[in-house]
Amino acid sequence: MNRRDTAVEEFRRVTGAAMRAIAARNDLTATFAPGQHGLHGTEARLPLPGRDLPANEVAYIRGEADAIALRLRHHDANLHRRETPAGEIARGVFDAVEQARVEAIGARTMAGVADNLAAALDEHCRQRGYARVTERDQAPLAEVMRLLAREAMTGMPPPPNARRIVDLWRPVLDERVHQDLARLVRLMDDQQAYAKAVRQLLADLDIETGAEEATPADEDSENEGENGQEDANQGQGEAGEQESADSAAAMEGREAEGSDDGGDGAVTEEDAGMHGEGGEEEPGRPGRPPLTDDRRNSRTEPAYRAYTTEFDEVVDAVDLCDADELTRLRQLLDQQLSHLQAVVSKLANRLQRRLLAKQSRAWEFDLEEGLLDSAKLSRVIVNPVLPLSYKREKDTEFRDTVVTLLIDNSGSMRGRPITVAAMSADILARTLERCGVKVEVLGFTTRMWKGGQSRERWIASGKPANPGRLNDLRHIVYKAADAPWRRARKSLGLMLREGILKENIDGEALLWAHSRLIARPEQRRILMVISDGAPVDDSTLSVNPGNYLERHLREVIEWIETCSPVELIAIGIGHDVTRYYRRAVTIVDAEQLGGIMLEKLAELFEEDGRPGTGFRRTARGRTAGRRTIAGVAAGR
Repeated sequence: MNRRDTAVEEFRRVTGAAMRAIAARNDLTATFAPGQHGLHGTEARLPLPGRDLPANEVAYIRGEADAIALRLRHHDANLHRRETPAGEIARGVFDAVEQARVEAIGARTMAGVADNLAAALDEHCRQRGYARVTERDQAPLAEVMRLLAREAMTGMPPPPNARRIVDLWRPVLDERVHQDLARLVRLMDDQQAYAKAVRQLLADLDIETGAEEATPADEDSENEGENGQEDANQGQGEAGEQESADSAAAMEGREAEGSDDGGDGAVTEEDAGMHGEGGEEEPGRPGRPPLTDDRRNSRTEPAYRAYTTEFDEVVDAVDLCDADELTRLRQLLDQQLSHLQAVVSKLANRLQRRLLAKQSRAWEFDLEEGLLDSAKLSRVIVNPVLPLSYKREKDTEFRDTVVTLLIDNSGSMRGRPITVAAMSADILARTLERCGVKVEVLGFTTRMWKGGQSRERWIASGKPANPGRLNDLRHIVYKAADAPWRRARKSLGLMLREGILKENIDGEALLWAHSRLIARPEQRRILMVISDGAPVDDSTLSVNPGNYLERHLREVIEWIETCSPVELIAIGIGHDVTRYYRRAVTIVDAEQLGGIMLEKLAELFEEDGRPGTGFRRTARGRTAGRRTIAGVAAGR
């Protein structure tokens, strides 16, 4: 071990020891690795330091370690859980301001810790691009309140990369809000009293804290706060990541239950009459009434549509990030791949052997015509009476194939799931390219949190009822099918960028990926979807029936599986996708993704060489199916 490596190891050891001392926890361990950091049980995952240990990086890593330690020392998770408001927007602000409290306690008593926390916060804001924000609706309210609470309790101004978002919000905040922030200073050592004061702060911000979430379009100020909510959950300090993840998972479970029961919990009063009695419907094909034998329970559901598609975008990954940051993200992905190289190589080589075996050349010998078999010329020379022997190459059963990988880029994928998905896509693209199979890698998300320009236009139009989809889609092309892997390899790193992952509208994403596949000349087309949850867009679901997005997803899946030549397969990460897709598998741990993905593709390639089975079986309905799906895509 050289001197440089010794210094890095010493830094890791000292950082871990300091973290245990601040937290007063001897069972706390520190691991250093690229990717998502935070607290997982008794393991604190911290960023990987560079070998040269630059000063800014050292301060950033120490700040992350100090934030984790202070949360363990001064935060009561059970009390926090009891006091956390039910409203999603309120919960984000509540979590962020609580993180500001525990960090302020440490910064107030330890000057070195204060410097480290400031460096970590500045880097956190830099990664999220807050210095480039120009509009208030792009600045997450929860992050702003965290920064203002920190300023009130420590007297420290916002770090350089956060000043812009604070300056955008500070002038529009009511005087009562500033008084609430001043009150937090006196209560910061009493978590319960502090929580009560934060609830008053939420009330003065006009943020609903009860179980019934207010309609997002009620007030313009609430609209501005909602747009940054999910980023704020991440911004509460990585030390609290595990608690926030548990809370988000619980909310997602309640939402999924609500969808299964008709989505009553997410429906406004004016939409309540659209939900008849009974359980979940059996959806029909797009544009057709539900298939039901009980006509008394049939009801007219609003057809899926987008309020406007003017602000939707299909964008190449390279256009969302500058070249230097894309290079940095790719290096981060390469560091992650190095840890799994041995396992992944075995899986990739296994798939490659299977595919190449199906492409192996085979010959027929002793024919009367074809190519001259030079191996048997010797017997003709020995015995000229014998006729010449010919051979002919057999037609291979391996058909020209293209595979599209459609990856959910929603906020719930942040962290390990999206990292593993990016690694798997990279491995899959390289492996299949060596086998002559073209691969396309796509991602789907939205441009904004909880509605963007589409929602603003809806508000300006007087909030008409049942507006349909109320968010701006962002569909990302990470790798086009005809682009070689070496040219697109940097683009795959974009999945690791903070701020890219927002909300997910799966049905339209499937239609988009399907339309790209249908236009391809290959004989066989495979669409693989990777997702970790049902479609969720709060802006849309708050003013439409609660099962609006899920019902559309089911209709699109049914059409593709029964009327399209595209072969559809889905992989759910911690989410049961078998209730949506006929050919699907659910995995519990994201680490299983690479192996399952390669295994399922191997199974597909080992099937009989036949065009889409569903297409042949429903050939009579093909034209009608195309007309119907076109209607859905057009919003009719």
